[in-house]
Amino acid sequence: MIKNSQDTHTMSDESQGHEYNKPQADAAPKGEEAVNPAQAQELDPVEVLKAEILELRDQRLRMAAEMENLRRRTARDVRDAKSYAISGFARDMLQVSDNLQRALEAVPEQVEGAADNGLNSLVEGVELTERAMLAALERHGVSKLEPKGQKFDPNYHQAMYEVPDPSVANNTVVEVVQPGYVIGERMLRPAMVGVAKGGPKELAPEPGAPAQAEKDA
Repeated sequence: MIKNSQDTHTMSDESQGHEYNKPQADAAPKGEEAVNPAQAQELDPVEVLKAEILELRDQRLRMAAEMENLRRRTARDVRDAKSYAISGFARDMLQVSDNLQRALEAVPEQVEGAADNGLNSLVEGVELTERAMLAALERHGVSKLEPKGQKFDPNYHQAMYEVPDPSVANNTVVEVVQPGYVIGERMLRPAMVGVAKGGPKELAPEPGAPAQAEKDA
């Protein structure tokens, strides 16, 4: 009886061991997961392709806009390079023009009025040289400022002194010590001027000029 009991116990252990080694029938295969029907619908190939097409279209539009901006910037840089490339050269030539003008101012008036005088011919030659130089600069976009009588503008004028004059509007340019020049829309050299002080605060509008309110509108 004892022997049979031990055999029964041994057989029971062996059967339990087989049960432990037996794979679970209900377990899902390795590497596989349950697929949610909603996720399966989101991964529809047609919808995926539509989303990719929309993204590519958006990228193409952004790229086209960037290329257009680049084209405009390049065109502006080329235009500025053509317009302002001679700025340094023009500024140096203005100094030569200033020296010519000083030479003309140093000539006495009686010499200029003389009929037969070699110095008079020299003066005429200097004047022609100065005019030709300024005309050449003007052909390349350099323009002379004529600020006398205008309201002082710190962007284009440099005030050297003040002139007390109650009959002229305050901050009006009344004297030009050195002319100013612009190249294109940029300042090449500000005009050195004297401005009025002690007059009315605002310039009187010119005849036929629109009112300030109309200008601002």
